[in-house]
Amino acid sequence: MDPGSIRSVADLPSLPLTAKADLRDNYRLGMVLTPMADTTHLHASSGTSGKPTIVVYTPGDLAIWAEVNARSLALAGVRPDDILHNGYGYGLFTGGLGLHYGGERLGCTVVPVSGGNTALQLQLLEDLGSRVMSATPSFALLLAERAREQGLLDRLSVEIGILGAEPWSEGMRARIESAWGNGFRALDIYGLSEIIGPGVAMEAPDDLGALNVFDDHFLPEIIDPDTGDPLPDGEWGELVITTLTKEAMPVLRYRTGDITRILAEGGTAGRHWTRIARLTGRVDEMIIIRGINVYPREIESVLMDGPDVGANYAIVIDRRVSMAELRVRAELTAGAADRPDEAARRIQKLLLERIRIRIGVELVPEGSMARTEAGKVKRVFEQTDDNDPLDG
Repeated sequence: MDPGSIRSVADLPSLPLTAKADLRDNYRLGMVLTPMADTTHLHASSGTSGKPTIVVYTPGDLAIWAEVNARSLALAGVRPDDILHNGYGYGLFTGGLGLHYGGERLGCTVVPVSGGNTALQLQLLEDLGSRVMSATPSFALLLAERAREQGLLDRLSVEIGILGAEPWSEGMRARIESAWGNGFRALDIYGLSEIIGPGVAMEAPDDLGALNVFDDHFLPEIIDPDTGDPLPDGEWGELVITTLTKEAMPVLRYRTGDITRILAEGGTAGRHWTRIARLTGRVDEMIIIRGINVYPREIESVLMDGPDVGANYAIVIDRRVSMAELRVRAELTAGAADRPDEAARRIQKLLLERIRIRIGVELVPEGSMARTEAGKVKRVFEQTDDNDPLDG
């Protein structure tokens, strides 16, 4: 292909797509275009193949990363005089440092508490009076629950949650905001290591359901995940991103694996970024059961749509039979503890109506399932023998 033939955005579809496998095939540093003497930083994400995906940054890349995360925080309503309680993991994971750099760039005082250690988290939130916290949605909910149990919730000042790094539904948003109370606003931040980390796109409190893609740095497209063909604005498909300003590891038409659509122009006056819908799932998370495509977030939406089930749940794909079956285990809320059978029947009926397949439902006492305090929560498990993956 003649590079000179690429003259506008309209010519992008003539370029090949890039996938995570390309990064792994070029492990360790085969995708780095700048001399290593010009780089200062790297991160790595874990991989099922045993090889991590390594991403490398120049000082210019780090400046862009700080800028887009500062934008994200400002869009959420964060102010330079805020104390940002940063509960994302630090280290090789990009979440912690991305928000850290953005907070510093905006002028905030950043508390690099990372994930886990709920007792310390709650102590710092109370003692420092942080108005803003960043964390995974599951950990944000856990902190609220622990604060309520310990009688601390009314002594905390948190108003804004910058939440991401794992899928979460509108039902989960409602649960998190209800758990924190006092007008707490849970907002979605989007990013992935291969592009830059968190800060690729951000939700605004006055335009919920839409993620603003910072398209002066990241150019979005939507493709058919099966054919790779471009889809028109408004149609659901796989998000593809081209980096426009990355130096060390620019990528062309990177397949994110995330399902969304480009929204019509609109939103809030004065903003001109491309808006995409909040993600509905991932291409590689889709479960096919008896010919029906099911995304875990669809199941979560049903579970959260009612008062009987808490936010801690797990999905098991049972492959011990010729045609795989699904079952869900979830914790009962205190209000439904005396009627588990009734609650299970109600949820099973809703799942059948909305997803069109029969899914087994097991409801267990509140607090009986393991909780994830650090890192991304795992929701989907596979069972191939008589050992229950949820009992390990």
